[in-house]
Amino acid sequence: MSLPSAVDPASLDIRALFNILTGSIVPRPIAWVSTIDRQGRINLAPFSLFTAVCAKPPTVVFCPGYHAPYFREKDTYRNIAATGEFVINFVNEATVKAMDATATEVAAEVDEFKIAGVTAIDSDRVKPPRVAESPISFECTLHEILTIGLTEGGGHIVIGTVVYMHFASGIYTDDNHIHFDKYRPIGGLVGHSYTHIDDLFGVE
Repeated sequence: MSLPSAVDPASLDIRALFNILTGSIVPRPIAWVSTIDRQGRINLAPFSLFTAVCAKPPTVVFCPGYHAPYFREKDTYRNIAATGEFVINFVNEATVKAMDATATEVAAEVDEFKIAGVTAIDSDRVKPPRVAESPISFECTLHEILTIGLTEGGGHIVIGTVVYMHFASGIYTDDNHIHFDKYRPIGGLVGHSYTHIDDLFGVE
């Protein structure tokens, strides 16, 4: 019989801490964030540290971090800081492979939409395009950026206000209901591992 374990986070290195946090807080939605810089170059990158915070105004957060070996701010962060706009494209079973293909460091001039093989379509309220193949997309304006740390394992909390929402056919209905059988969301686990979210149940 195994005994309970206790860990002092101060005793762990960055990789161990990241693995424990992302392995414990599961499943997590993935923010597939599209942005545009002041030169008009578009960017698309996934972030698994992402959630909603409140409904009035509709507010979301995600966290671009610092990672080896570059230790530099991500293009996503720089674009949002410069323009104040972004789109969160949600990921499902049909788009998870395309999303995973964009989980890499490339130069700012590289078009990740092409890497993923997805379509950039104009947004309604913000300049960054959204992913046409995404089941749900939230157009957002920047509310605030909070910096947590400028070392490996640190990063920024990007807080955004949702100003427009898009849903693929059949996912959203007029009774304000999201149909998971049409949405088919996936959850992020650790690294490049994901889980299906299809075993739904209620508690009475």
